[in-house]
Amino acid sequence: MQVAEGIFQVQLPLPFPLRIVHSYVLRDGDGWTIIDTGINYSAGRAAWQAALAELKIAPQAIRRIILTHAHPDHYGMAGWLAEQSSAPVQLAPLEQEFVRTVWHAGAANEQAIVDFFQAHGMPSELAEQVRHSTAETRAMTLPWPATSVIEPGESLQIGARRFRVIATPGHSDQHLVFYCAEERLLLCGDAVLIKITPNISLWPHGRPDPLADYLQSLDRLAALPVDLALPGHGPLIRAFGERLTELRAHHHERLEIMEQMTGGGAAAFSICTAVFPTSALSPHQLRFAMAETLAHIEYLVGVGRLARDSGIYRRL
Repeated sequence: MQVAEGIFQVQLPLPFPLRIVHSYVLRDGDGWTIIDTGINYSAGRAAWQAALAELKIAPQAIRRIILTHAHPDHYGMAGWLAEQSSAPVQLAPLEQEFVRTVWHAGAANEQAIVDFFQAHGMPSELAEQVRHSTAETRAMTLPWPATSVIEPGESLQIGARRFRVIATPGHSDQHLVFYCAEERLLLCGDAVLIKITPNISLWPHGRPDPLADYLQSLDRLAALPVDLALPGHGPLIRAFGERLTELRAHHHERLEIMEQMTGGGAAAFSICTAVFPTSALSPHQLRFAMAETLAHIEYLVGVGRLARDSGIYRRL
């Protein structure tokens, strides 16, 4: 659907409960720029083919592909689209590092996640299910595109619009958003979502305190006058400042709950099972519940509300 003059939202299916990811197609002179791409499987490819046909866009008219971040639902079809169009793919430097450490490393990264989760109390059989799910997801990022760097702070001209490239780490290590001050318009990827909260996760390969990063990113975003934000999932965001306030409140409430669940001392997996309905989660969902638990309790360690000793967290 058209969401602004010369900007179309393409809703792409996902093979897990999130169900839909949004890509944006922006008129760019005599061609088009794509922001984010979906995950590579048959239904996603069919959705792109239908969308391009409906918009009457030949693959050769795609001038470039820009990614907010390298998570599979945003990065996964970049290589496939680049093959169709010969368009260059641009990604932030730390997101390029994520691609190398996570997608290219494959089995080594999957073993690192298994070891990390087991060290924090996850039973080995569940950790192995997580390994298998991670490998399945990795397969849906192939083929991997060659990427060039887009730097935070750059000015990005897309058609008649000029966007400022802004780093908003937290959901990923160098998640980018694109802000057009003239129209008070923000392409916000997964930095801000309205029906769900962006997942903030701690991984063995990532930044050490992603929740602190994310809360600082919300402060940075609050300084932007935004009338319309175009998110990676869910409805368009018009009450942007209100949503930032809600997201801050959510994480502070979650921190209180996590702190209480440590009791006299607990491993991260025990805290995770007390907060999330883990028995009802798929291995894909369990992976994110565990990593989000770790992000919150490590934040609490960083601000001096919890202590960590050999994988056990205690209140101070």
